[in-house]
Amino acid sequence: MFDFLDGYDLLGAFWVTVQLTVYSALGSLIWGTLLAGMKVSPVPLMRGFATGYVNVVRNIPLTVIILFSSLGLFQTMGVSLGASDFTDINFRLAVLALSAYTAAFVCEALRSGINTVPVGQAEAARALGLSFSQVLRLIILPQAFRSVVNPLSNVLIALTKNTTVASAIGVAEASYLMKGMIENEAQLLLISAVFAFGFIVLTLPTGLILGWVSKKVAVKR
Repeated sequence: MFDFLDGYDLLGAFWVTVQLTVYSALGSLIWGTLLAGMKVSPVPLMRGFATGYVNVVRNIPLTVIILFSSLGLFQTMGVSLGASDFTDINFRLAVLALSAYTAAFVCEALRSGINTVPVGQAEAARALGLSFSQVLRLIILPQAFRSVVNPLSNVLIALTKNTTVASAIGVAEASYLMKGMIENEAQLLLISAVFAFGFIVLTLPTGLILGWVSKKVAVKR
């Protein structure tokens, strides 16, 4: 029944999807945390930049951002992110685009977590002489992260599925292979079922594990 899979590197395609997810998740977590910090900053310019970035990026289709990373950054401006091979360039540009897009959602999830921290804790820390960055790093963010594990897990699951858009610039991840298989094989339903199952394997355990983690690290108030 599954003889049509012979000759196709199915595991390799899903491995590229996993790599895209992991690298983009790390990039978006770092950038999203910085944006969240800027959004609650006492500096108006930083708040304005973070607010504008989140509102603009969230309302741009991911496909547009992915295509801009290839057509705009690479082909027009010559940005290759240190890679020389075309495949590596596209992969790195896809990670950059996915990170930039997902960071807006990470920022909003973290901001909601920051809002759950009692204001009195920040005021007490400032009264002890801690700077804004110290209060954010030592008191606010640790509690915020613990309260938004579930929202961040949803963002991670959405990111995993969003990696399929990277096929638009030729990144050989799962959906790119699926498209080629559909064009060459007369097994549309089976091919769709195989790739649907593959994404379930990637996303379902993520949700279950992070749901368990969320209960373990939840802040008791």
